[in-house]
Amino acid sequence: MPRIELSTEIRSSIEICFDLSRSVDLHKLSTAKTNEEAVAGKTSGLMNLNETVSWRATHFFIRQELTTKITALDHPVYFVDEQLKGIFRSLRHQHKFAQDGEKTTMTDIFDFESPGGILGQLFNRLILTSYIRKFLIERNQIIKEFAESDRWKEVLDGKIYK
Repeated sequence: MPRIELSTEIRSSIEICFDLSRSVDLHKLSTAKTNEEAVAGKTSGLMNLNETVSWRATHFFIRQELTTKITALDHPVYFVDEQLKGIFRSLRHQHKFAQDGEKTTMTDIFDFESPGGILGQLFNRLILTSYIRKFLIERNQIIKEFAESDRWKEVLDGKIYK
């Protein structure tokens, strides 16, 4: 099963980084290239434990739908979203946060398994793993840009942070 691990350092509070990472609204902004839209479940605001969201997007010229659920949450240091329905055989995305002074380290651990047996494994190795890595890096860059400026207020709807 492929695993992608990324760490992103952000000069912002752990609470802001945590909330931006579970914001449906920020996810929509960060995935504009694939025309992702939340079509069911939680379609705006912050995802919480046991909530689901269904995303419709175009990847590799194929329109597809993915439903995920927040299966674990320990505010503001950890949450997990897992696929309930979608193209993957399995998908589990861990989000970890640690604050050190004025900076937060955001760590993604993304485990997935494609359908298709040996052909799926070959597709993972040749194309999909690097595609998902790039997708996550771009998303994390948007989180970083919003968190390190006042733009976080655009999507966190006036929430008060220390």
